[in-house]
Amino acid sequence: MPRLPRPGLAVLRGLRPPRLPRLPRTREGRRRAVQALMVLCVLALLPMTWLRLSTGDRLRTTANAPRTEVAIVFGAGLWDGEPSPYLAHRLDAAAKLYRAGRIEVVLVTGDNSREDYDEPDAMRSYLTAHGVPGRRIVSDYAGFDTWDSCVRARKIFGVHEAVLISQDFHIRRALALCRAAGVRSYGIGVAARQDVTWYYGNTREIFAAGKAALDAVFEPDPRFLGPEEHGVGRALASAR
Repeated sequence: MPRLPRPGLAVLRGLRPPRLPRLPRTREGRRRAVQALMVLCVLALLPMTWLRLSTGDRLRTTANAPRTEVAIVFGAGLWDGEPSPYLAHRLDAAAKLYRAGRIEVVLVTGDNSREDYDEPDAMRSYLTAHGVPGRRIVSDYAGFDTWDSCVRARKIFGVHEAVLISQDFHIRRALALCRAAGVRSYGIGVAARQDVTWYYGNTREIFAAGKAALDAVFEPDPRFLGPEEHGVGRALASAR
């Protein structure tokens, strides 16, 4: 077998290994580096600590959720136009609350930013197939993230109090943001199988907690606000 030619020295000189950051040489420098790392870790965990401390007494289950006029179900993706398994579990909880007489109206909030992607309508279809009348379902087509959904629930749909339904890894953030947006709420964290999506969701919450803290402090406008809608009021009137 013919031997491959060796690269020339000039080529080898150009292939330098990447330079690694230098560690401090003195004991004082190393001590300061460790302190800086500890401070960064604490700052990263502060938002998660805030979420847990501010929402610990407002978590419920479908069995002991308080009777509330409105439930808010947050979107969680579609698979081939149908609710993903995670979203279906949220909708199952809402349907169960409705059948038990604990809620009167379901506000489904999700993404409809593209013509070929419509979370709220898919959520509505699923709920009606599981026993919730269409007149008791209100759709928010501009719930692009949790903060937008909470703000629009209050400012656009006039919701002042609600039961929030999401997965257990997301419900605390939803509770904190709806509270910051002016919606008194209790949360139902739907259990989920510990698959890849579950691990991704929990990891994502570490970073999303920081954004949630900024949203709660600065209260930015949603991506799309729009005029007031009276769908929730009409749905409640039809329930009486």
